[in-house]
Amino acid sequence: MRRPWISCNLAISADGKISDSARRPSDWTSVADKERLVRLRRGVDALLVGRGTLEADRMTLTVAGQQQQPLRCIVSRHGRLDPMHPLFHRDGGGIHLLATEVGHANEVRAPDGVVVHTGGLESFLETMSVSHGVETMHCEGGGALVHALAVLDVIDELHLTIVGHLVIGGHASPTITGTAADFLPASRRFRLAEWSDGNNGECYVTWRREGR
Repeated sequence: MRRPWISCNLAISADGKISDSARRPSDWTSVADKERLVRLRRGVDALLVGRGTLEADRMTLTVAGQQQQPLRCIVSRHGRLDPMHPLFHRDGGGIHLLATEVGHANEVRAPDGVVVHTGGLESFLETMSVSHGVETMHCEGGGALVHALAVLDVIDELHLTIVGHLVIGGHASPTITGTAADFLPASRRFRLAEWSDGNNGECYVTWRREGR
């Protein structure tokens, strides 16, 4: 399969959770983490996010000060998006919506200008690479989407902000690969590439896929 090079970025609590009961991880990470998020977005061809994370964080998926904005890619089961969401009212890269449980693009009522795709994540990645020239793609969650990428074994780089001063708990609280579910087909192995201490209760870590 031809596909983009894919990186992922998430913030996790000391016990490995990616959001609290209010589903707002942005409330418990520092300004330094938000600055890192912007740096990781710079220069990529496309940003990728699940619908739940898009709505919880009110994301616009843009890069301030960058002339060429990345394409904005959203994954949703049914393609139901709020037309009043800030994403659709902020200039940026073209918007692509993947509706994974819809038979035909005509069944999706998307805001004007949104390119609708249907089918599986694997075919979507290939389409973005072959038809839209996407060589690098950066995913910002949520856990279910990262889980799907891990199942396909297409994560090349993983960035985590570890918020060591926070424990969230909860058996069903989402982790970087979603809530309790089946094991991956096989373990995915990464090597430590970068590590830094933010001196604010956070650590910033980057792992790269072994052999890549």
